[in-house]
Amino acid sequence: MADQLIRATAAAGGIRVVGVVTTRLTEVARQRHQLSYVATAALGRTMAAGLLLASSMKRPQSRVNIRVRGDGPLGGILIDAGLDGTVRGYVDNPTVELPPNRVGKLDVGAAVGRQGYVYVVRDVGYGYPYSSTVELVSGEIGEDLTHYLATSEQTPSALVLGVFMGSQGVEAAGGLLLQILPRAAEDEEMVTTLENRLSALTVFTPMLRANKTLPQIFEDLVGDMGLEILPETQLVRFHCPCSFDRMLGALKMLGEEELQDMIEKDHGAEATCHFCNQVYHTDSDQLAQLIEDLRVERQQAGQR
Repeated sequence: MADQLIRATAAAGGIRVVGVVTTRLTEVARQRHQLSYVATAALGRTMAAGLLLASSMKRPQSRVNIRVRGDGPLGGILIDAGLDGTVRGYVDNPTVELPPNRVGKLDVGAAVGRQGYVYVVRDVGYGYPYSSTVELVSGEIGEDLTHYLATSEQTPSALVLGVFMGSQGVEAAGGLLLQILPRAAEDEEMVTTLENRLSALTVFTPMLRANKTLPQIFEDLVGDMGLEILPETQLVRFHCPCSFDRMLGALKMLGEEELQDMIEKDHGAEATCHFCNQVYHTDSDQLAQLIEDLRVERQQAGQR
């Protein structure tokens, strides 16, 4: 199944359901960052969550940043996801590996840590971004972001995330977000019914590995509640907008003295994008051109 995001509603618009398959993009991230098994699971869950949170935004340029900072050996996680279906991210310590937890699964909670914070920034495309911080609940990502939705956005929500690793890489990854909107939140019977169903839906990737599609998963969950699957299927992908020109712009900000020092000592410069691990190289001539550009700009500014 291609990496994709599908939206649906139920209960006459009182329930919002979004599902995303992120298998391929998680594998791209694993290869780019040379991630361990547990690091792949942690980053993959967070990227899927970012796409799910961004899916409710309105403007095409809207984006969500999620930073997870715990006291575990993985360090921090940072992802950037957009309403356009693009996502990127990294972890501080990509090679950390841990034994499976007591039920035989990748121990993301121990890798992230149980003490720490989740920081969520929503950039709606205009004005100041909205930011919120909540404490970690378990370090398992899904529970932590469910806590964020309940406390910061005050929306009863369930978030199920998963990454299944095989010997050759990522075999299945994705997530499911279900939210009870205000018009349905007062229906106590409906809320109870959904809570019971969601309590049984503790895993997501086994359904993908069983070749279930997102519409079939939606049908199992709320098919008897007036499910309406929206017609658009959005493709999602790992994408970073970094480029050689952007790297040159960043180097230029260092100033003439620092650039000259690079020329004399290193005969060039190397820069690595944290988000996608792309390495950019520049030589002495290119650095010299940046110095010349700075001098011209300074001269032009003095003539104004």
